[in-house]
Amino acid sequence: MASPEARAWVRMPSARRLDLLDPTPFDWDDSDLALGLARTYRWGGHSAWPRPLSVAQHSLSVMHLRAADSLARGTPLAPLEALRELLHDAEEGLLGFDCIAPLKPFLGDGFKALSQRLEQAVFLRYGLPRWNQRDHAAHKRADFLAAASEAVHVAGWSVAEVRRTLQIRTRPLEIDPLVAIYGGVAWEPWEPGLACQRFLAQLELLKASTA
Repeated sequence: MASPEARAWVRMPSARRLDLLDPTPFDWDDSDLALGLARTYRWGGHSAWPRPLSVAQHSLSVMHLRAADSLARGTPLAPLEALRELLHDAEEGLLGFDCIAPLKPFLGDGFKALSQRLEQAVFLRYGLPRWNQRDHAAHKRADFLAAASEAVHVAGWSVAEVRRTLQIRTRPLEIDPLVAIYGGVAWEPWEPGLACQRFLAQLELLKASTA
C-alpha cells in the first residue's frame, strides 16, 4: 500500500484533478471520462487495423450485446443496468491503462487495490448497484463475446487461436453489433474523437434515463 503522504495526481482536461491513489467521485466530469476511455486501448494497443481499439468502443459493444442478450431472454435491460455495462471498465479511462488479463497477477495487490478504489469511485458517482452473481454472469457473457470477436476481427487472431491460445471459449461474432447503430466499416476501430463523442452521448442518454 502507498504511504499516507503518497499522491499520484492527474490533471483532467476539465481542469479537475484526480489523485489516482485516493480518488473521490468528484474528481472528473463525464467528458474527462469519455476522452480517457477513447484514448485508452484494448489488446495492449496492438491492432490489425491502422489504429487500435479504444476501451470506449469496447464498452459500447458490451452494453449493446448485454442489452440484446437480455431482450432475447424476455427482459429488456433497465437503464441503470445498461449504465453499469457502459461503465464496466471506466476505471481504465481514469487510469489511462487497460492491462491485458494475464499480466494483472504480476502487477500485484497494489495495482488491484488501486483499480478497486477507482471502480468504487465510479460506482459512487453514477449511483451504480454492486454486481450480484446473476447480473455479473450475464455481463461476463457479453464481455467475453466482445473480447472473442475483437480478438479475431481487430487483433488478428484466428478463431482456433482464440480458443486454444487465448483460452476464450466463446465463439466470435461475424456481424459487428455497432454497425447497425452507427454505420461505418465493420470492426474498424474508431478514431479517438469519434469514440469519445459516441461514448459521451450514450452516457448522457442513460444518465437522463436514470435520473
